Amino acid sequence: MKKSLVSVFTTCLLISGCAINAPTESVYEDNLVREGNSTEIPEETTANNEASGVTAVSANENTDGSYIFSVTIASDETGCDRYANWWEVITEDGTLLYRRILAHSHVDEQPFTRSGGPVEIDADEVVILRSHMHPTGYHTQVMQGSFTEGFESISLPADFATELAEVEPLPSGCTF
Repeated sequence: MKKSLVSVFTTCLLISGCAINAPTESVYEDNLVREGNSTEIPEETTANNEASGVTAVSANENTDGSYIFSVTIASDETGCDRYANWWEVITEDGTLLYRRILAHSHVDEQPFTRSGGPVEIDADEVVILRSHMHPTGYHTQVMQGSFTEGFESISLPADFATELAEVEPLPSGCTF
């Protein structure tokens, strides 16, 4: 029964357009995601929802050592003409590790949270999670940290690793 509910949920997400590049069903099978290995962002670093960009991150470790991230984004969206079209996990030197495509705008859902992965990193590896806005580019408010140490809000220079905006996977459009 549990597996069939996951299948229905996954199908619903795919139909809604929110699950492009989402984890495959096997990520959510019994005993794959361990309980109690979540890194929540302290309330003081997520309270400022007026800033655009990534405002919160939580991570869950899979039994294979990879991570599923839940990323909260605040963005000034107006529809398909201006919307957050992906979030990504990058290294401190600007190497792309994972990108979660967002297939539609979230005008009436601010801030919003979407999950993605798996991301294969070490528990103590420092990564940066940031969001991208169509058509203006990357937000500079990001979260940086590791699974073991947690994440904190930082600002990146506007020109940090902007060449990644041309690296696949890229969105194929906006549903609504």
